[in-house]
Amino acid sequence: MAEMGSKGVTAGKIASNVQKKLTRAQEKVLQKLGKADETKDEQFEQCVQNFNKQLTEGTRLQKDLRTYLASVKAMHEASKKLNECLQEVYEPDWPGRDEASKIAENNDLLWMDYHQKLVDQALLTMDTYLGQFPDIKSRIAKRGRKLVDYDSARHHYESLQTAKKKDEAKIAKAEEELIKAQKVFEEMNVDLQEELPSLWNSRVGFYVNTFQSIAGLEENFHKEMSKLNQNLNDVLISLEKQHGSNTFTVKAQPSDNAPAKGNKSPSPPPDGSPAATPEIRVNHEPEPAGAATPGATLPKSPSQSSLPAVVVETFSATVNGTVESGSGAGRLDLPPGFMFKVQAQHDYTATDTDELQLKAGDVVLVIPFQNPEEQDEGWLMGVKETDWNQHKELEKCRGVFPENFTERVQ
Repeated sequence: MAEMGSKGVTAGKIASNVQKKLTRAQEKVLQKLGKADETKDEQFEQCVQNFNKQLTEGTRLQKDLRTYLASVKAMHEASKKLNECLQEVYEPDWPGRDEASKIAENNDLLWMDYHQKLVDQALLTMDTYLGQFPDIKSRIAKRGRKLVDYDSARHHYESLQTAKKKDEAKIAKAEEELIKAQKVFEEMNVDLQEELPSLWNSRVGFYVNTFQSIAGLEENFHKEMSKLNQNLNDVLISLEKQHGSNTFTVKAQPSDNAPAKGNKSPSPPPDGSPAATPEIRVNHEPEPAGAATPGATLPKSPSQSSLPAVVVETFSATVNGTVESGSGAGRLDLPPGFMFKVQAQHDYTATDTDELQLKAGDVVLVIPFQNPEEQDEGWLMGVKETDWNQHKELEKCRGVFPENFTERVQ
């Protein structure tokens, strides 16, 4: 019996909520058609506009601050790798090796400290600031619903009073419902009328504190980094002074017109081996007029005598059909408008629904923005290669990502 009673209460509550939604919908229709007046509060509406603007600005600031932090982290990694490279090439018997190693260690610690302080003094404060908006936004929406309930109860009470045949019992009940609706609305309205202006004014102090913290941290970071860089510069100057007198002999290279030592050609590979492909050579010696070179030798262009070996190899591969265009034009397995590929060098956590979530090593196919005016500086549009190969649907897979987290690979 208790279970049936509980179900009955639940069903009654659901029915009551459905009736409220229906009544509100009818009231809004009548108000839009001009058949029912609507309670207006211009001062409150201005407060709501300010609230929405403040929320938009705060959300953008949070997103840009996260991008800034991601850039600091990426710069830290780049600086760390650069110092590791210096320590690898710094030979053990060179003076200042220990000092250079200590400077690299302090450089790493300084980057870590800077990033952590930005998180503690800026990002966490930003998150706390924005944390108060969802509740207030929900209460603003609820106030709007209660205002519609109040207007509906008021119109119902007025219609019963002006009816030709009055029903005192219905009028009394309608008046009771009106008083109840008015009380609920006014309680919410009073609270929001006090909170919204206070929240709007708080933005000034918040912006000041946030940007002062960022500016102060960045200033101290650069001061300390400048000292480390000066110390490293002194170490390198000392190294240069002690090794500056050393000379390195550079042997002269034979000119194009000088014959190669021994003037021997390599033996051709045996038939049937993988290397038995006909060789394409570019002659450096002038050809007699009208003479033709047998085999696969190509006619010499005026500039070929100065082409680097890598250019000759690329040209040869192109003739043999082994080099493909990197643009992806005409490739049916690539998304429309494909421009080039990039590979993620660092993990990136998406902070919005239109962003790609990246892991280091992910390959992204870069495509143009549908509306170029929507592209923010430092951001690219693309689709992860694994998602494209699986779905072949841009609408489901594409998104934006920070360019500085990736490196172009094609």
